[in-house]
Amino acid sequence: MNQKKLPNIAILATGGTISARGKSTTQMTGYQSGLVTVNEIIEGVPEVRKFANISGEQITNVSSPSLSFDIIKQLLARINQLLAEDIDGIVVTHGTSTLEETAYLANLLVKTEKPVVFTGAMRPATALSADGAVNLLNAVMLAGHPQAIGKGILVVLNGQINPGRDVTKTNSMSVETFKCPELGFIGYIQNNEPYFFRSTNKRHTINSEFSIDNLNSIPRVDIVYGYLNDDSLHVQASVQAGAKGIVIASPGHGTMSQAIKQGLIEAQQQGVIIVKTSRCGSGIVTRVEDDNRTNFVAGGSLNAQKARILLMLALTKTDNPREIQRIFDEY
Repeated sequence: MNQKKLPNIAILATGGTISARGKSTTQMTGYQSGLVTVNEIIEGVPEVRKFANISGEQITNVSSPSLSFDIIKQLLARINQLLAEDIDGIVVTHGTSTLEETAYLANLLVKTEKPVVFTGAMRPATALSADGAVNLLNAVMLAGHPQAIGKGILVVLNGQINPGRDVTKTNSMSVETFKCPELGFIGYIQNNEPYFFRSTNKRHTINSEFSIDNLNSIPRVDIVYGYLNDDSLHVQASVQAGAKGIVIASPGHGTMSQAIKQGLIEAQQQGVIIVKTSRCGSGIVTRVEDDNRTNFVAGGSLNAQKARILLMLALTKTDNPREIQRIFDEY
């Protein structure tokens, strides 16, 4: 009887907790990332070879807050290159702190329908009940599964499948940290099988107007946080630092103090694009009548860090706030 041909899956490692070691089995914080290589990670989970022919590459090996855009561009370019060859799917191991941001960049810049799955860990490999091994196993299985084709960039941890656009880290320590607070998971993994229940209708991957090609520089976009008794100091600092865009993480539905609003209006009059989001953690920010006067852009369901990613790419295309609102509506 002919055996089922296994898919070819490349694991691209960038570091993070999945590459970390602690001083003891009970150390869950304060460990050092970047001590475990991609080959060691693969060797530690031999079960992945039941689901795919595996190759591994070490793109970098750092804690995810230390990732630069140059490294991320290198990662995304390599994903595009591999998927244009005989690789059937990609798994990216990534630190959880900024995983959602890199996954969203990939969702906008990777040009393929083949599965690309991000995963990581909340506990170092040396810890009791370390979660990295099963997360890697699930990610490899999903990256080679036909049901994952065409669904955009996926994020898999804790047996839950999330879309790269909507997922966010919601807890600093729990293994069940990655969620889509407003829209929910798109699927689950049970007994080595994916079960999908929904998909996103936002543009991504092969339907995206953005490309990694010729993306030599990315405009500076800053996030300003709204809070009680705030002022426009951080807005002014962003403008002086050369920001081309500012995302306001407002206390509600785009609400903000008069001080910050006036600062943002003045920034917009100097050509800085302003995008409104919410710090609430769920809910959407839609346009209101006053946005026609201020030329502010509504961020929709994107949180501040995701809106920053989209605004940076949008600014490589246009500085027209109406056109940027179209982009936010579609992505």
